[in-house]
Amino acid sequence: MSQENNQLYIEFACDLCNSKESIEVPHCREYTNGQVLSICKKCGLIYAPKRRSAKAIADAWSNELFGDPKVLTHSSYSAKNPHVKARQTYVADFIDTHVGLKEKKLIDIGAGEGQFLEIAQGYGSNVFGVEPSVKNCAQLQEKKIPSFNGTAEEYLESTSSKAGSEKADVVTMMWTLECSQTPQNLLKTAYQTLKENGYVVIATGSRILVPFKKPLHKFLSSNPVDTHPINFSFNTLKGMLAKTGFKIIQVNPYVENDLLCVLAQKCWQHQEISWQGDDYLKVADFFERWHKDSLYYREC
Repeated sequence: MSQENNQLYIEFACDLCNSKESIEVPHCREYTNGQVLSICKKCGLIYAPKRRSAKAIADAWSNELFGDPKVLTHSSYSAKNPHVKARQTYVADFIDTHVGLKEKKLIDIGAGEGQFLEIAQGYGSNVFGVEPSVKNCAQLQEKKIPSFNGTAEEYLESTSSKAGSEKADVVTMMWTLECSQTPQNLLKTAYQTLKENGYVVIATGSRILVPFKKPLHKFLSSNPVDTHPINFSFNTLKGMLAKTGFKIIQVNPYVENDLLCVLAQKCWQHQEISWQGDDYLKVADFFERWHKDSLYYREC
């Protein structure tokens, strides 16, 4: 463990394969104010090797990173923005197209201000939100959306989960899994929350090993890197799901799309699900090329 800025940081190995062999993401310190991101030499996962506690990261999102709902900036986030609303609508339609949402129980982990749950209600879903922000849960209550105020892990241990209603048909995590201190724990929570053969839906940015969709300085920032400690490619996301008992059955055309959206089904817990990571040298080369290309857009 190390202590930085008077906060306790934990040293992490690769979240996907647990290897401690890694290299730095090329040029990352130039964009993150000296903070380090690593590329695992075994599976190619991009991760932050130093992180605070899960609660500290959740508190940072709740109290520091949710900003003006009308403005999506590089240092703050709100779902109440036309761009974010459009991609949430895309995710809802993706789920409805492939498994249907009508009369399905849907739990959104990291529910934020509840905008996606409102969209899902429009498809006829029975919705529930799990959200660590007190402020956001107050907004959920105003919208009469039932919710649990706390982390996903706390929800799983809560009396409302154990003594509450039936398990979910669908669990969604949108731009949430990569912001968790320990993504495997979040997926394990989803696994236990779902019915047999239920579905988890993960939506995240389509940024790694795909055509460049924004300059690198619009992707990396001086925000604490542990508030976004993982950056998934399709291969590493597939691996993370496989290791926690989920098999991908649908994926959107993420190469040309701004987002990567996968629908994965809960499998028998001990079933072997094949996956293959990324070549770390190709990942490093990707960032070298991204950095060089981004120099043309420094004023953007």
